[in-house]
Amino acid sequence: MKGHWIILLLIWSCPLWAQNGYEITVTFKPYKDQYIYLGHYFGKTYPIIDSVKVDQQSRGVFKGKQPLKGGIYLIGFPNKAGFFEVLVDKQQQFSIVADSAKLPNGISYVNSPDNELFASYQRMVSEKGMRINGLREALKTAASKTDSTRLIDSLNQLDLDLRTTRDQLIEQHKESFLATLLQAMREPILPAELQKPANRTDSLEAFRYYRDHFWDGVNFWDGRLAYTTFFEEKLERYFNQLVVPFPDSVNKEMDRMLGYATINPEMQRFLLLHFINRYYTQRYMWEDAVFVHLYEKYFADKTYPWLSEQGKKTITDRAYSLMANILGTPASDIELPDSTGRVISLFSRKQEYTLLVFWDPTCGHCKETLPKIDSVYNSRWKKDGLGIYAVAKETEGTRSDWLRFIADKNIGHWSHVYYSKEAEQSRVSKNIPGYSQLYDVQSFPTLYLLDKDKRIIAKKLSYEQMDEIIQLKKKEQ
Repeated sequence: MKGHWIILLLIWSCPLWAQNGYEITVTFKPYKDQYIYLGHYFGKTYPIIDSVKVDQQSRGVFKGKQPLKGGIYLIGFPNKAGFFEVLVDKQQQFSIVADSAKLPNGISYVNSPDNELFASYQRMVSEKGMRINGLREALKTAASKTDSTRLIDSLNQLDLDLRTTRDQLIEQHKESFLATLLQAMREPILPAELQKPANRTDSLEAFRYYRDHFWDGVNFWDGRLAYTTFFEEKLERYFNQLVVPFPDSVNKEMDRMLGYATINPEMQRFLLLHFINRYYTQRYMWEDAVFVHLYEKYFADKTYPWLSEQGKKTITDRAYSLMANILGTPASDIELPDSTGRVISLFSRKQEYTLLVFWDPTCGHCKETLPKIDSVYNSRWKKDGLGIYAVAKETEGTRSDWLRFIADKNIGHWSHVYYSKEAEQSRVSKNIPGYSQLYDVQSFPTLYLLDKDKRIIAKKLSYEQMDEIIQLKKKEQ
């Protein structure tokens, strides 16, 4: 058993029991004198919070003085090779009898009538699921178009039956955790007039309807959803597919969700960790502004019991590295010596565009890439009014390595400056951010494209992508 199925144990009771902590008695056959584990989901993680050794009767008791947070919990096998799932809510004193050879069926419950309701629902889903799989297999080998149409109609009817049953359960058991879960997993159903859009306007209207109803019935203050797997998947799908890929739009959605979540510490923790991890390393250039927004609004002057000092420092350092080079903002000036020792300023370069290149003369990828950059420069960029300002960062090499590379690759027509270890240390010792920090240089080569006013047009892209942007900018002129 690998844990790819769900068995939910629904628990309801009076508040007094929850106040007295939890007591979960598990008889887990055939195990004897072995440890079993209690854990829970937290997004895509599975933290273990308790363990107990089952006796000769395969019986063990998970017990604690503090009540568990509501959510989907996991009863783990002795070898941690699998688990079955338990849904914990208000009632936290109950018993389970399970046999690993009969999972996911063959589990009985004591003091959990709501779970019997769910077990019935689960059996129905399993039965219809087998029928659906059978129809899909038959569809692959359908002998005629008539047979295919008949099979497709049967599949659609089964899907409708499943949706209807779920909707009825939600309506009839509104206060149950099962209803909350099914509601959160439910997909928006487009009105009939939008299901077959006839033109672009209809398609946009269908998209807006789907987006606007994506979170219907979902409460962002319900911390139980943080202890599931599907909620994070739904969150990712929403931001990846339905939110406009632009900082203002993403920030607005995050703020809306976090505004509700502030009344529930678990959901607030879950969302903050999800967003900060998602945008710590940017997939797209504009996401730098999202991370900085998260830092300034939720971390700069706030502390959380779950966030260590080192964790906060990591977030702070990352934010400071991004603040000075946010897409669309003016770049920081650079003043470094060229090969003659004369200080050359980035801002003194007066071109329509400037390609700022941070590189290392000992970097293998730089040795391969810089000549290719020069080839594009000579064939297109030079006549487009682009100049190259190249900052060689001293690491393991020397100034001689830098000069030799420039001569060997015949790229002396660029504006070259040298950023020595001594120059870096001089800035840091004076509490001035180094150029590597100002431009968030974490690998070589790192490229920035600046306009004539030295505003950042693009950053951290390949030279091929930079070329595409330059050509697009030319067409806009």
